[in-house]
Amino acid sequence: MKRILLLATAVYTLSSCAEMQQIANSLPQVANQNQLDIAGGLKEALNNGISKQVVKLTALDGFYKNEMVKILMPEELQKVDQTLRKVGLSSLADDGIKMLNRAAEDAVKEATPIFVDAVKKMTITDAKNILMGNESAATTYLQSSTSTALYAKFNPVIKTSFAKVGADKIWTQIITKYNSLPLVKKVNPDLTDYTTNKAMDGVFKMIAVEEKNIRTNLGSRTSTLLQQVFALQDRR
Repeated sequence: MKRILLLATAVYTLSSCAEMQQIANSLPQVANQNQLDIAGGLKEALNNGISKQVVKLTALDGFYKNEMVKILMPEELQKVDQTLRKVGLSSLADDGIKMLNRAAEDAVKEATPIFVDAVKKMTITDAKNILMGNESAATTYLQSSTSTALYAKFNPVIKTSFAKVGADKIWTQIITKYNSLPLVKKVNPDLTDYTTNKAMDGVFKMIAVEEKNIRTNLGSRTSTLLQQVFALQDRR
C-alpha cells in the first residue's frame, strides 16, 4: 500500500512539475512578444522618419530652401560673406552658399542604407530605453550608432560634389578674392569637413521632427503597432 501511495505521489509531483514548467516556459515568451512589439514599433517609427523626412533633403533645394537645415558660411567665414557683399560681390557669396547646400543634398542620398542597417540592429533594450526616453531619444540612438559611418560616406561624396557643381572653383575664387583684400586676416577653411558635419546635423534634425510628431500627435501613428507601442509612452 505504501508503495502505491509513494508511486502515486511521485506521479502527481512529476505531473505538477511538468505543468509548472510549461507555465514557466510560457511566461518569457509572452514577455518577449511584448518586447518585440516595442522594438517593432520603434523600428517602424524610425523608418518613417527616414522615409518621410530624410528623403526631402535629397531633392533640389532640400537643404537650400529649408531654413531648419540650410547650410550657411562657417563662422570663420561670416566676415568673408559680409565683406564680399560690401564690395559688390553678393552674387559670388550667394553662389558659394548654394554650392555647400547642393553638395549636402547629394551626400544625403547615401544615408538611407546606413540608417536601415542601424535600425535592423536595434536591440530590445535599445527599444525600451528609447520608448521611455525623451522626445528625441530615437534620433539620439541613430546619431550615436551611425555618425561614424555617415561621415565616412558623406565626406567623399561632398568632395566629389564640390568638383561636379563647380563649388571648388567658386570657393577658390571667394577665398582668393577675400584674402587679397587689404587688412583682412587670411582664411583657408576645410569646407568639405564643415559641409559634411552640417549635412549630418540636418539629417538628424529632420528625423527628430518626425519622432516628435509621432510621440505627440496621435494622428501620426498610422499603424496599429505604432498606436499600441506609443500608448505605453503616453501612460508614463
